Amino acid sequence: MDFRTRVALIGLGSDSRRDDGVGRAVVDALREHAVERPLSPEVGLETCNGNPAQLIGLWHDADLAVVVTCAYAYPGEPGRVVRREFDAQGLALPLRGEPHGTVDNPVLVEAVELSRMLGRLPGRLVVYAVQGADSSLGSGLSRTLADMVEPLADRVRREVVRGSAPPVPARPVRR
Repeated sequence: MDFRTRVALIGLGSDSRRDDGVGRAVVDALREHAVERPLSPEVGLETCNGNPAQLIGLWHDADLAVVVTCAYAYPGEPGRVVRREFDAQGLALPLRGEPHGTVDNPVLVEAVELSRMLGRLPGRLVVYAVQGADSSLGSGLSRTLADMVEPLADRVRREVVRGSAPPVPARPVRR
């Protein structure tokens, strides 16, 4: 029997650098809501403080990995969410209905590249990168990001539920 996690949901970032903790806050919100809206047992909720090797270890055996992280862009648009999807070779797939932009998180970029070279990427990797407003030392998210934790957690939950649903068998064609 295979006991691996089919879906890894990972909050990437440090909660001691203000908005950098948005990924952890989203995972915490999903944990809090698990009583009313449980996720499938095959979904692992994890956090990573910014170590690329740890991130690779969390996703390398998953069919789907969803990473929520903070990214900074200049000029910035705090609170803007960019969704990027990578295939098993680590190539970014085209954005689906999201504004154009890059996922500028050096830890994530390094982990994707290293995973690609080592053959340790998940089957599918989806990244939700939230543009932060405040990267200073300290705890607590800026008001902009704090207000979006719950809606983003709902969006990520829907992504995970879709990704962990068993495939629907094809109907036979009647002639």
